[in-house]
Amino acid sequence: MRTYGDLLRTPEFTPLFLASAGNVAAQTVSGLALGTLVYSRTGSPLLSSLAMFGPMLAQLVGALTLLSAADRLPPRAALAGLSLLFAAGTAAQAVPGLPVWGVFALVLVLGVASAVGGGVRYGLLNEILDREGYLLGRSVMNMSVGLVQIIGLVQIIGFAAGGVLVNALSPRGTLLAGAALYLAAAAVARFGLSARAPRATGCATAGETWRNNVRLWSSRQRRAVYLALWVPNGLIVGCESLFVPYAPRHAGLLFAAGAVGMLAGDTLAGRFVPPAWRKRLDAPMRLLLAAPYLVFALGPPLPVAVAAIAAASVGYCATLLLQDRLLAITPDELSGHALGLHSSGMLAMQGVGAAIAGAVAQVTSPAVGMTLMAAASVAVTVSLMPGLRVRPAPAPATERV
Repeated sequence: MRTYGDLLRTPEFTPLFLASAGNVAAQTVSGLALGTLVYSRTGSPLLSSLAMFGPMLAQLVGALTLLSAADRLPPRAALAGLSLLFAAGTAAQAVPGLPVWGVFALVLVLGVASAVGGGVRYGLLNEILDREGYLLGRSVMNMSVGLVQIIGLVQIIGFAAGGVLVNALSPRGTLLAGAALYLAAAAVARFGLSARAPRATGCATAGETWRNNVRLWSSRQRRAVYLALWVPNGLIVGCESLFVPYAPRHAGLLFAAGAVGMLAGDTLAGRFVPPAWRKRLDAPMRLLLAAPYLVFALGPPLPVAVAAIAAASVGYCATLLLQDRLLAITPDELSGHALGLHSSGMLAMQGVGAAIAGAVAQVTSPAVGMTLMAAASVAVTVSLMPGLRVRPAPAPATERV
């Protein structure tokens, strides 16, 4: 599978993509509305930010307690059911008079459930597509998934429409619109996907989640892959978190440059990189992700800054290449759990990276903060190279742990 036409002709890919896109659009619209609502009630920028991005951190709880469910639930029922849960939770956040602590309790519940949803979604994608098509499919899915940057049409429309809806409908009305989008995503998942058996058997418990996490982490190759997926990426998101203080009047242009570069990198990795080159390119792409940011030590003019950010963001395609490697060394019955752990860990590290970058910039400057974060990302990538040098072999049917 080498073309987008082949991908779209694959049974069930289109409904999975549309259901995922609907969830992303709903999350974007409702997150903006919730942040606006909390700020209007509390006047706190911190609480407003936590309302919008708290689910990212709450996914850590799901990754540590519920992630084993990603491979033990029927995918169609799980995706439709989770979308219904998100619809109900989002509608509940719009209830007049709901106390702020109640809003954040719902944020926590929905964030924990999101960890399971990511594992189910990407585990199903791995089932629908063959190994050759997974990168292409995931690159297309990335067009509808973004948290810090505007990535792909769905996310662009989501932020733009969110702003319009908040002004036209009020924050509570916008939350109800988000709930309606979740309902639409649930309908697409229920009626567009076929019934499939779970990939693994047994009960989905916190203990089983811990055992699977330990099993995944016990492999030196997988540890290196996870660290390469999480840490360099998170440190560079820290750079991006400083765009506004670095260039308040032109931050939108800097984010747009990053979005264009990321889209180009995903297209390159998913559509054009042959399998034989994937393991050779992941380290150079991670270096590309960080190295251009070192120019900020010189305080570059705006055109140079835009060019550096666009070039660096092409390097985000290393995430796709490393996911391909992760699947190659992971048993099939753990594929959803492994991908969910990757997603939750990556989002958590992005939040950590933004916090570290903000703290560094607070005592130095945004330019110094970006430079130091980029240098740290380069150092981490270089230090992980020995652990990723071994050519991974397909995982056996059973593992000794």
